[in-house]
Amino acid sequence: MTPLIQIDKVYRSFVAGDETITALNGVSLTIEAGELVAIVGASGSGKSTLMNILGCLDQPSDGEYRIGGKSVSGLSADELAALRREHFGFIFQRYHLLGPLTAVENVAMPAVYAGVASDARTRRAQSLLDRLGLGSRLDHRPGQLSGGQQQRVSIARALMNGGEIILADEPTGALDTASGENVLQILKELHAEGHTVIIVTHDMQVAANADRVIEIRDGRIVSDERTRGSQGGAVSLRPLDEKAVGRFSALRQRLSYAAPMALRAMAAHRVRTFLTMLGIIIGIAAVVSVMGLGEGSRQKVLAQMSELGASTLSIFPGRDWGDERAANITSLVIADAEALARQPYVRGVTPLIFASARVRSDHASLTANINGVGPDYFTINGIKLISGRNVTAPGPEKREQEAVLDDRTATALFPGHQSPLGRIILVDRMPATVVGVVQRPRSASGDRTLQIYVSHTNVSGRVSGTASSLGGLTVSVADGIDTGAAERAIVSLMTRRHGLKDFYVFNSDQMRKALERTSRTMTLLISSVAVISLIVGGIGVMNIMLVSVTERTREIGLRMAVGARRVDILLQFLIEAVLICLAGSLVGIALAFGIAAVIGDPEGEMPMIISLQAVAGSCVVAFLIGLTFGFLPARNAAQLDPVDALSRE
Repeated sequence: MTPLIQIDKVYRSFVAGDETITALNGVSLTIEAGELVAIVGASGSGKSTLMNILGCLDQPSDGEYRIGGKSVSGLSADELAALRREHFGFIFQRYHLLGPLTAVENVAMPAVYAGVASDARTRRAQSLLDRLGLGSRLDHRPGQLSGGQQQRVSIARALMNGGEIILADEPTGALDTASGENVLQILKELHAEGHTVIIVTHDMQVAANADRVIEIRDGRIVSDERTRGSQGGAVSLRPLDEKAVGRFSALRQRLSYAAPMALRAMAAHRVRTFLTMLGIIIGIAAVVSVMGLGEGSRQKVLAQMSELGASTLSIFPGRDWGDERAANITSLVIADAEALARQPYVRGVTPLIFASARVRSDHASLTANINGVGPDYFTINGIKLISGRNVTAPGPEKREQEAVLDDRTATALFPGHQSPLGRIILVDRMPATVVGVVQRPRSASGDRTLQIYVSHTNVSGRVSGTASSLGGLTVSVADGIDTGAAERAIVSLMTRRHGLKDFYVFNSDQMRKALERTSRTMTLLISSVAVISLIVGGIGVMNIMLVSVTERTREIGLRMAVGARRVDILLQFLIEAVLICLAGSLVGIALAFGIAAVIGDPEGEMPMIISLQAVAGSCVVAFLIGLTFGFLPARNAAQLDPVDALSRE
């Protein structure tokens, strides 16, 4: 019959500085299934090293180790973890229970890494604790339990996946006499049920409870005595009666377990977690705010441009803006408007004549800007009519004059919510009938001047006194025509008509594009600063996670001892880093919305419009930062040696 455990000429050496220490020196040993064995020896004798090798927490430097006839030599870290899950249960002197977890959760931990469904492992853990007399302590945390109770929780955890082989390292060393005897009685009962129990101790009274006592000294076995015949059956136990879930479901189970564990770790160090998130919060808030500011500015520019008229070109006398001779240039005339209206790339043309005059009504007398326009002026410039209609050019049989007021002028001339339609006003010395009221453009919200619109023929003949000269032309470009090409064609046509270029063209579309380019450049510049902040925040997350790995090294060793794969440890810390970054991003997004509510009024000077894309993009960025900067600490945790991790203070 193949022995359950067999080691042959096993050596284990450690390098300490320039010295090589041999902890095990050619140890050979065979243990049958169902035995109750005590390995005894003084401190430094090598008994703990032997236990670590037996439990697949460590591997020999030389020699052969077989479990059930299967060689352990050369197995990968994950294959060794599988052996620990399937065959071993560990009982430690210091219990190694996780403080944030309840008794049930501590016991159920090995089944998580075995891929057992949540309800099945909870039932199993509750059953084991009830059997060990802790049925009333299921939801108690380790700090709420006595030493003996904590050790019984540790025993239940060792049995969670079956515990075919139970390795007890000084199981009574931290207990009083009564609790120690209770634990030894439980171990003997487990042995009687068929478990193979190996006790490592320096106490000969504890060893006296075993059927076989192996003494080790200076890394060698010096005696191997059987004190009584084995009372246990040589039965190999299956880990769990419940069926484990599939591979994909097992991964999902481990992820669903790792996420709450990460949240508990974050909650256990709230201040540190918040300080870790601070860089992410600031970076995300800056990115979202800048993107909102850029989008708000872009939409404000588009709104202002649309109020100036979609795809419009304005022609003014003079060679350029600020030309001092512009007032003396009279070559811009109605014939130019008629010529432009005939071009295929032009949808409409309206003449412009500007004047300032005294305007009187029955209730008020004030100074206003008089705009001489054509019938298409309001359509071309996107000005909304509130009531009434537009002005029309007077014909040969039409002698009356018409005027359209903007809403502010209407209120000033006709206070008390009186309707101005059909009322007569005096524009300078010209009587005019009010036929419409238009909405004042938002782009002119800061302008306090009052605006009145009349036919350009009336202004030139009866107000300004310039019978033929125009103050400007506004051209609406036909759909599908590039405004840049239309501008070049207009310049060419007008230059031929005038014989020289004594005018300049203002392209609202080119202005819009220039403003959009400037807005994008500023957004990119400020976003770059915000991204740097995010990178700094990511580095902060990495540093804190490295500290967390150092602080939780024994926890990592425990998880490995109960069967966690390296990928499980990697996921545990990677998920924690990602959750920290995602939580920081949510706080940062909330902060950005707060900033937008306080100073980002869409109608104000710094409009902020936070889009769903900006929010989603920020969450994705935070997730990627967590993955990127959390990987190194998580990898360091996963690469830890379980023996070294368990021995760290």
